[in-house]
Amino acid sequence: MACAVLFLGVFLALPRGANAEDPRKHYALIFGTVFDPNGRTLYGVKVKVRRASEKKAHWELYSNHTGEFAQRVPVGPGDYVVWADVKDYKLPDGKHLQPGTEVTVHIDGEERSDIGLHLTW
Repeated sequence: MACAVLFLGVFLALPRGANAEDPRKHYALIFGTVFDPNGRTLYGVKVKVRRASEKKAHWELYSNHTGEFAQRVPVGPGDYVVWADVKDYKLPDGKHLQPGTEVTVHIDGEERSDIGLHLTW
């Protein structure tokens, strides 16, 4: 009887779904770089990402010191729109930038998609 109770206790202590995969481990990655009109990378630019079927941004992030950003999105298929929000962004010389064109990204599966956001004067 004691062995049965011990076995039952060990069995119940095992994590549920130990063989099941964690869905958070599966994602696609949108990786990009923000460029100024002269082709130089830009730090601190707000980047927004939304599903193509939606109107509002679902994710907001900022470009790092090398002008790069990365956003995890659900595994596809799916379309996403990425753009730079430069409303409050000013260059050190005081110039203001325009956002340039939005970039549409298609995700088929667990993959990485590389893009560039090219800002204008």
